[in-house]
Order: sequence, then C-alpha cells, then structure tokens
Amino acid sequence: MQQIIANIINNVESVIRGKRDAIEAVLAVLICGGHVLVEDVPGVGKTRLVVALAKSINASCGRIQFTPDVLPSDVTGFSMFNPKTREFEYRPGVIMNEFLLGDEINRTSPKTQSSLLEAMEERQVTIDGTTYPLPEMFMVMATQNPIENTSTSPLPEAQLDRFLMKISIGYPDARDELEILFNSQHEQDEIKTVAQVDDILELRRSLKDVHISRPLAAYIVTLVAETRRHENVQLGASVRGTLALAQVAKASALLDSREYVIPDDIHRWLNAVLSHRMILKRGAAQHRITIKQVLDEIKQSLRVPK
Repeated sequence: MQQIIANIINNVESVIRGKRDAIEAVLAVLICGGHVLVEDVPGVGKTRLVVALAKSINASCGRIQFTPDVLPSDVTGFSMFNPKTREFEYRPGVIMNEFLLGDEINRTSPKTQSSLLEAMEERQVTIDGTTYPLPEMFMVMATQNPIENTSTSPLPEAQLDRFLMKISIGYPDARDELEILFNSQHEQDEIKTVAQVDDILELRRSLKDVHISRPLAAYIVTLVAETRRHENVQLGASVRGTLALAQVAKASALLDSREYVIPDDIHRWLNAVLSHRMILKRGAAQHRITIKQVLDEIKQSLRVPK
C-alpha cells in the first residue's frame, strides 16, 4: 500500500510541481472519504490537481462551472418523461462521478449550493422521492476565489462544515515555475494510471487499523473544545471537526508508513481541518487577528501528550 501512495503522489507531482503538501492533503482527504475546498487565486493548478489525481487512479471525473444560472438539477440530475414507456426516467447529473470538481462554488446561488449537501453527507441524491446512490469513492473538490467578491454567495456554515479540509495551493517558487514553463506542453502525457479505485477503497479500510491512543484522542477533543471557549472566537469548531481531525491524523500516519498516530499528525493539518469551521468575533477582525493565530495560540497553551 505504501508503494501505491508513493506512486500516486509522484505521478501527480510530475504535473503539479513543488506542491507536495497540497497533493498529500488532497490524498489524505480522499483516503478519509471526505471532501476538500480549495480557496486560491486563479491559475495555480486547482483544476489540474483533481484531474491528475483522477487519471492517476483511473477514476471518473465530472466538472461543473458554478455560475449564477446553474440550477440544482444541473448538478444532481432530473426526471424526464419518456413518451415511449410513459414513465419518468432519471437523467443523471454531473454529480454521478467518482470525482466532482465544482469550480468557483461561491458564484452560484445558495439553492444550488445546497444541492450538494445530501450528496456530501449521505453519498446519495434524492430526485422526486427516489434515492440514487453515488459511486463508493465519491469526492467533491470545490474551488473558490478569495479575491473577487462581486456576485458571489458565501457558503453557509452547514456546507462549510461538510468539507473535511480547506486548503490553499499557492504560487510556485521561481525554480518550479521555470520547470512548468519548459514542460507544460508535455504534462498531459505524463499523467499515467498508477493505481485503481479499489486501491483507494482498500486504503480507506486500512484506516481502521491505525491506532490513536486515548491521551491523543483526549488531546484532539481538548483542542477543538478550546476553539469554542477562546475569547476571540464567536463560533467554534463542531463535533464533526473533532471527528475530522482524528481521521486526518490517521491518514497522515498512513502517508508516513505508520500504524499509530503521533502529535505531529494532529498538528500537520490542524489549520486546514478547523479554520473553516470557526468564526471570529468582529473585534478580533478589527485587530487583524486571524484564525491561524488563534489556533497557534491554542496549540501552544496545551500540553502535548507523550
């Protein structure tokens, strides 16, 4: 299994250069069976990342550009009357793929955004009273541009909470950008199939064998609880955040070829797992206090179990 993980990371890194942390974060989310929100400026490889990952594991990938005129039925599908059979038949939407890439999800209406809620939580969609299961390895990777706010609808807290992580890819350094410049014409040829969907499902099952000690589990609970008590926080992380942090810590151990969780696994993606589940008080924003600063302060105030 470790060779499969290494093959996937190296394969994706051949086209997303210098962004190993982002690749490992998305792979960790995939292993956990979660969803990821990528908040970053245009042109840093958000779309290319999910396409490369889908090709690496031979998975189906659907993409939808969220605009104000996109309807929920465009995402989930709809029932259409067939005059030959005189019955309504389901026409699948773009959601019926193993990967769903939702570009600029905050540009569409709240009604269309909410069409993803059932799919992200229960792995199914309900159309006209009939429930249709999604692929077992279903994953949503949504993107949003933090710079442009015109004609956007911020994601509601209930939907943000369903994303296991919120990450940023960022610009490459000069050395990696030079490699991108000289190799861009060959990148599509470099994306090969190095694993299968069944391999990812097997990795998901192996998460159950990763051990997390009771002191570390209590440490995770305390970390999340402190986000609810902090003086600068209006809304702290939910119980779903506690479960997400434990799952991601196990996935981090798996990526590092370990069968047990250490404190570094918890700290590695602490900000990515909890930041989008928190809301600061208005006064904190006025004093330029960030959620990352709050999480760092909480982490430093707690004793790390041995």
